[in-house]
Amino acid sequence: MAGPLDGVRVIEVGQAYAGPLAGAILGDMGADVVKIEKPDGGDDARGWGPPFVDGDSLMFHANNRNKRSVTLDIKDAADVARLKALVKDADILIQNLRPGTVDQLGVGPEAMMAVNPRLIYCSIWAFGSQGPLRNAPGFDPLLQAFGGVMTLTGGPDDPPTFCAPAINDKATGMWCVIGALAALQQRHVTGKGCVIDTSLFESAVAWVANPLNAYRHTGNPPRRVRGASPLLVPYQTFETADRPVCIAAGYDRLFHKCAAVLGHPEWAEDARFRKGPDRAANRADLLALMEPVLLTRTRAEWIADLSAAGVPCSPVNSVPELSEHEQLAAVDLMRELPGSGLSVVGLPISFDRKRPVPTRDSPRLGEHNAEVLGERRAAE
Repeated sequence: MAGPLDGVRVIEVGQAYAGPLAGAILGDMGADVVKIEKPDGGDDARGWGPPFVDGDSLMFHANNRNKRSVTLDIKDAADVARLKALVKDADILIQNLRPGTVDQLGVGPEAMMAVNPRLIYCSIWAFGSQGPLRNAPGFDPLLQAFGGVMTLTGGPDDPPTFCAPAINDKATGMWCVIGALAALQQRHVTGKGCVIDTSLFESAVAWVANPLNAYRHTGNPPRRVRGASPLLVPYQTFETADRPVCIAAGYDRLFHKCAAVLGHPEWAEDARFRKGPDRAANRADLLALMEPVLLTRTRAEWIADLSAAGVPCSPVNSVPELSEHEQLAAVDLMRELPGSGLSVVGLPISFDRKRPVPTRDSPRLGEHNAEVLGERRAAE
């Protein structure tokens, strides 16, 4: 089955996570993605393990499916010329090279769009294309720290807390794809390419948009409330007699139902808890009432009763529990890479109720040099 981006050519001059993730998303949707890697070792993510499979990290395999690998040394003028030759036929170029290097090497947007004015040139930066930190290096934990995420995660007395998934890398890869797809649509109208810029810093700020907006409006810094929403109550995890449960009953009508299930319908009529702002202002009082009650029964018992009453709730699953859950199987999200047979998380989008199937395994370093460069010579 041809994907929605069938016929679109992408050149990925990227490594690590955000850039390759953007390329993988476009590849899953049918684009022909040519990954440019340095001859000496290739993408650093090949070594980001364990685990390793066939010499490369599992992370590399997962984020570089549906791509062809070509090795070029973009510090070498002859290889820059080869890259420009590939760009002549490309629709999208993605780069997340070290800040400050693309223009020095002659592979910046002006140079590439001079070769192909229809090119959509996508840059993924650490801190953005402008400003005093534009040339600073950036990795996900640095931007979680700089962008305020670490000061919002955890409890009021906890040290700065890291969010384990690489949220800024993943978000920036997705913003890159969103920008590229919008620019493709724009090109249908204008016939011209576009320069797309996004960064881990901008993604980090987007994550903290609500507390940042609130602070700039009120002057009040946000409070950390551990596994809870700072706005909605109750909207958090609770301990039960055996294992934790997450309850999301922040709306008034849901809180009324929750209070009834917990055996205290009178809480809904208490002036301290009647409306959402009341519950937020009196969070500690409400939690002091709810927590002892929830400890009297098991998680499964509470989930059964809360669900029957229409109160949103969930077990706090471990990764092994998630892996074995029937819902994961039902949405058919896991995909097997052809060749290696590795099972990896696929594209979280379906088209006409069909999820894309990888057509290529991740490439060996330089595996497609002859194929891709030969295609270009044949086209000339």
